[in-house]
This record gives sequence, C-alpha cells and structure tokens, in this order.
Amino acid sequence: MQKPPITKYRPFPQVDLPNRQWPGRTITQAPLWCSVDLRDGNQALAQPMSVEEKLEYFELLVQIGFKEIEVGFPSASQIEFDFIRRLIDENRIPTDVAIQVLCQCREDLILRSLEALRGARRAIFHLYNSTSPKQREYVFNATKPEIVAIATHAVSFLKEQMRPLVAAGTDLRLEYSPESFTSTELEFALEICEAVTDAWQPTPERKIILNLPATVEYATPNIHADQIEWMSTHLTRRSSTLISLHTHNDRGTGVAATELGLLAGADRVEGTLFGNGERTGNLDIVNVALNLYTHGLHPGLDFSNINHIREVYERCTKLEVPARQPYVGELVFTAFSGSHQDAIKKSWPHQHPDRPWDVIYIPLDPADIGRTYRAIIRINSQSGKGGVAYILEKEFGLQLPKLMHKELGKLINDYADSKGTEITSEEIYSLFQNEYINRTAPYALADFSAHPRAGTIRRPSARRISSSRGGRSACAATATAPSPPLCMPWMSPA
Repeated sequence: MQKPPITKYRPFPQVDLPNRQWPGRTITQAPLWCSVDLRDGNQALAQPMSVEEKLEYFELLVQIGFKEIEVGFPSASQIEFDFIRRLIDENRIPTDVAIQVLCQCREDLILRSLEALRGARRAIFHLYNSTSPKQREYVFNATKPEIVAIATHAVSFLKEQMRPLVAAGTDLRLEYSPESFTSTELEFALEICEAVTDAWQPTPERKIILNLPATVEYATPNIHADQIEWMSTHLTRRSSTLISLHTHNDRGTGVAATELGLLAGADRVEGTLFGNGERTGNLDIVNVALNLYTHGLHPGLDFSNINHIREVYERCTKLEVPARQPYVGELVFTAFSGSHQDAIKKSWPHQHPDRPWDVIYIPLDPADIGRTYRAIIRINSQSGKGGVAYILEKEFGLQLPKLMHKELGKLINDYADSKGTEITSEEIYSLFQNEYINRTAPYALADFSAHPRAGTIRRPSARRISSSRGGRSACAATATAPSPPLCMPWMSPA
C-alpha cells in the first residue's frame, strides 16, 4: 500500500443536491425485479452454464416469481441465440413473463437480436453504450455528441426494424443503459437519456426503462442515492419512465446502494441470486427481497424453499454459497456464543403466531424460507449452558432442571475444548446419557417394582439399587404424578 499522503487514489466527488429527500423516506412497496443471472451472472462463471442448465435455471426463476428475466446476448453467441430460440419455440415462457435481451448499439447486432425474439409474446430490448469520460477517451476516442449519436441512432434503427415483430404480436419495450452511469457526469447522463427518450417517445402507459448502472462501485451508497434522486428530479418525462438500478459490489455495499436508490425514487432493480457476477458480483436480489420481507413488505418473490433454490444455483453455476451469506448461508441461523444461545433459548418461548417475530439474534423466522430450527444453536468450546439445554430440549425432548444446566454445560464445554471442533447434537446426547443414565458406578438401578396405592393408579414404590462395590440394597419412594418416568434420586456411596 502507498504510504501517506495517498496520491494514487482520490475521493469520489459529491453530488450538489442541497434539498435531497431520500434520507427522510421509507420503502413502502417492493420494486419491479429483473433477474440478470442468465446474462451477467452466466458470463462471470469460469464454466458457463450449458443450454440444459440454463433451461433449468430459467424455470427456477419463473417459480420464484420473476416477471422480467434477462436471458442473454443473442447477437454475441450462437449458444445464447439457440437458448432463446428454445425458450420461445418450446413455449417455455409464461404469458406474464417478459424475456430481456442485451444488445450493443450496432445495426447488425440489433437485427440478430430481433431475429432471436421472433415469436416471443413479451420482450424487453436492452440497448446500452458507454458514457463515462474514461470510456469516451480510452475506449472510443469519441466526443459527447458522438456518444449521444450512437445511442439515438440505435434507438431509431430499432424502432424501424422492430415493426414486423410487433405486427406479429410481440409486446416489445425498450430499456436503455448509459453504461458506467455512476462514473459519468450527471449532466451528460441526463443529456443522453433525454435524447434516447426523445427518439423512443414513451408514454405513461408505455414507459421506457432507463437503467442507471453502477457498473463499477466507486462511491458510498449515499452518493449513489444522490445520483439517482438527481436524475429522477431532472428527467422531463419522469411519468413515462421507469428508473432501474443495477448495482455491483466492488466496495461491498451493493445491497445498501440499492436500498438507498429505492429511497431516492427508483422503480426497478436488476440483480442475481446470491450476487453472482463479475469481480465481486452483482446485487444479491435475495438479500434485498428478504430485507424488505423482514420489514413487513412482501417482495413479490417466493423464497419459501431457499434450500432448493440454493441447490439448483450451486449445481448449475458450480459456485458455493458462502456459509455467512445473508439468509441462505449454512451458518446464518446458528449461534455458537454462549450468551447468544441463552438469549435465543429464553426469547423463543415468548413467540406467538399472532405477534411480530421477536426472537433475539434471529431477525427472520427460518421456517418462512423453509429452513429448520435444528441448527440454530451449535456447540463449540465457546458455547454456554443454555445452548446445551436448548439442544437437548428441542431435539431430544429433555427438559433439564435449571440447577442441572451449569454442571452439564461444563461437561460439554470440556469435551468440546478437548476435541477442538464443533460437536454434534448426537454427541451431546451421548455425553448426557453416559453421565446421567447409563451409569454403573457408584450405583446402578438393578430392578424395581410398582405397587398400587389408593384408587387404580400404580405408582413405583420400591427400587433395588446395586453398588459398584458389590451388594444390593433396597429403598422406597413415592411418585408425585400418575405413571411418571422412573427417576432415581442421585446418591453418594456410603
């Protein structure tokens, strides 16, 4: 790393927005969602999905409830073209789902993409070109007017060439992205979006989608929100426009940037399941959707069987979901800390179906997404007595006396310490059995008999105890409840 003063990097410029409104708002409804797993996600895989895997993944996205799904870049790859054709020709696309295709602003690529869409009922044509200063300078060596002309010519060409497709029954909408929007001067981003909108001529009934991507995440989420609110308040055809977000996670704040962008006025969100995408990944739609759910807003997407979704994702992408991935990771509903375990155990019995969820340290009921309570508390050397008692009660039906928690907790922790790893619930139960049930020293229960007292209830009244030093003795006891389990009082050798 460079030693101070840092001259290699510089702060991201602020947005002049003195009357910003987004900090005082709350999200009151779910956005429109668009999955880009089959395009942005797939292109970032070391081993891209086969056509069969893409078909299975598409069906998964439909089951979840996505109504807009970017299915590929048909002009760039024969495999992607063939995949789109199979979706259409085999009638795999539900009538309420629109497929989206990505395309650069070139005539030959537009024609090829329109060919791929032939016969589709609903489609979104996603045009894009780069607009940032460095892209203009380093990549295109083009002026601002030349960059605007690339976009507007492509839109006009698409409007002309799509007529046969529309006449044949395809409902075709336009999405335009000024690529690297967040690195582009806001005034120029507005200029090119206005020019594209002028060329397309949307209406409040037939809105254009203006996708404003954070192609690379350079700034803090509040600056992203300022950029979105600035655009939202300066667009002249705002009522005819859907503002779409497309964040990446280079700084680890893609979810936060999206949520603040929604506060700033965005209508639509593009992303992938579990954040798969180039570099550090695209936005994790599952994360944002379930964040909304935990605030009482149904996202319109169904993650009630998250384990199945994860299984299909991992099999098709050859990626593993990290253990700490929000909501779906193996360990996110798990407590190893003793104090956390104790708080969970004590707060869980107070939950009722007609009251808000309020289990300490567990912000979402795991059952809502198809996960079980089994692994919520797991035991290692840092765990406490409450966690051990919770495991025995929830998994084996044993309600231990309060005074027994400390003794058993120490026994289990000593074992975990010596083992050096997490221990299973079966190991905990086995240790409990060996310590308190399956004992042969210093005393063991040899036999017992039950004798009737008053009425018809039979109560254990005598037990025979054998000593590890040989010999036997008898003792008597009277139970306090009908047909109780036989429990021997703890005894010390004479």
